[in-house]
Amino acid sequence: MYNYERINPKAPKNIEKRHAYLIGGGIGSLSAAAFLIHDAHMPGENIHILESLDRLGGSMDGAGTAEKGYTARGGREIESHFECFSELFSFIPSLSDPKVSVLDEFHQLNIDEPIESHCRLVEKQGTPADFSSFGLSTKNALELAKLHMLTEEALGATTIEQYFTPEFFKTNFWYFWVTMFAFEPWHSVVEVKRYMERFMHLIDGMNRLKGILHTDYNQYDSLILPLITWLKQNGVQFAYGYTVTDIDFDFSNDTKTATGVHYSKDGKTGKISVTEDDLVLFTNGSMTQNTERGDFNTPAPLNRSDDKGCFSVWEKIAVKSPDFGHPEAFCSNIDKTKWMSFTITLKDDDIVFPHILNLTGDKPGMGGLVTIKDSSWLMSWVVPKHPHFIGQPDNVKVLWAYALNMDVPGDYIRKTYSECTGREMFEELLYHMGLKDSISEILSHTVNVIPAMMPYITSQFMPRVAGDRPNVIPSGSRNFGFLGQFAEIPHDCVFTVEYSVRSAMMAVYGLLGLEKPVEPVYPGWYDLRVLTKAAKTCLGVSSLKDIPLGLLLKNLEIGNLL
Repeated sequence: MYNYERINPKAPKNIEKRHAYLIGGGIGSLSAAAFLIHDAHMPGENIHILESLDRLGGSMDGAGTAEKGYTARGGREIESHFECFSELFSFIPSLSDPKVSVLDEFHQLNIDEPIESHCRLVEKQGTPADFSSFGLSTKNALELAKLHMLTEEALGATTIEQYFTPEFFKTNFWYFWVTMFAFEPWHSVVEVKRYMERFMHLIDGMNRLKGILHTDYNQYDSLILPLITWLKQNGVQFAYGYTVTDIDFDFSNDTKTATGVHYSKDGKTGKISVTEDDLVLFTNGSMTQNTERGDFNTPAPLNRSDDKGCFSVWEKIAVKSPDFGHPEAFCSNIDKTKWMSFTITLKDDDIVFPHILNLTGDKPGMGGLVTIKDSSWLMSWVVPKHPHFIGQPDNVKVLWAYALNMDVPGDYIRKTYSECTGREMFEELLYHMGLKDSISEILSHTVNVIPAMMPYITSQFMPRVAGDRPNVIPSGSRNFGFLGQFAEIPHDCVFTVEYSVRSAMMAVYGLLGLEKPVEPVYPGWYDLRVLTKAAKTCLGVSSLKDIPLGLLLKNLEIGNLL
């Protein structure tokens, strides 16, 4: 929004008597609660967050101890044009200094300690690989350009491997892309198009991760914890152990009104009655639903249960209205939506972290993702800023890693990634780092390695068509909305914090009729300067004169017009 529109909206009628029931305790619901208080002036005690677990934060997690090991399933990429994210954290006080906001703190950190990778790719057991260019041929670059010009409707459910030619998957661009965002070849090429457009202003720095922002601690401690603290101070009601099982609706007069929320708690069932003046906001899918963890000596099992939590509730309500989307497009093929990350905790280490610093030249927290180009598992690691957890001792270090090729044997450990214990994953990683001869000594300083198997972690990338994701506010809805990664938000990208926060802003502002616009998605793909820089970077040329416009426009309507 423009500064003129950055107003304190008038309170909606009878807001002090209205209630909001937010289903799921992830960033979508937490953001919605914050916007209800800050912009809609709803009393905090009228806001109820229903969470089946005993902990909030959803996919933005981080927990553990120095004695038993730390775990974080992953971190979402953040950049400076996450407009809704920035609006939210501009009014959430910092835990370390309540006189400044979380955004103030976050902004200053990234000025003082900006991310810029000096070793984005390695190969041959700890040898830096060339990452200076994308390695795209003119044909590959034109495939990307045409993807930008095609409509989502024309692409439909086309997959990445159906759209791109085989040589594209051997380029550095693909290595950078697939490991930053966790795409697989069978995922939707429409999501690639959205990412390419949404982050086009960063493409020229993608090989060095320039423009990517990081938090002081893990994202739970740095973002979720201060948000929860502020919500508690404002009286928000947190209902832990409440498993929502269904939602009732009144569909009379071509409208949709939520009338009841069914739940179970401690083996008993119950129902919350809802009036048309109340709000029900539902996070209809979770990337980390049914996560199972292992440890140093135990593989993380793959949960194939028919009970899919919020997905199962979505399946129930989807049959009640065609406007509620099609969950089966996202959560019906675990073998195409699973992957696993692992968190390593080391004590008194004097081998691994000095070796990584020497290999990459990046200080902890300032280098970002490093990908092992010749790993059969396609492994990557991140050295976060130290300490990564509040209260983490100085002599205890944390390393995070993951792999994308789940079901092929490793290069050192001749088992599939899915079958491995935490120890075996770490051994494979150390082998590729060039530390094969030190594995035994390093393991003696290893507190724990905790793998996390996530059956639905990339489910939001599955091929889809219009209508598979429901609108944040379905047609005719009077008091009901969807939140999170499985609601449709034009132009924005799933698998980001921004997407969930934007859905919360859209739902709250829209359903309550607030006279304040939702922060628009940054439209960098319409900026000729951004387009030009991206084109030159992908084609590896230094001048517009070298861009083959004739080939680019061939067989396109704009070419015929010109």
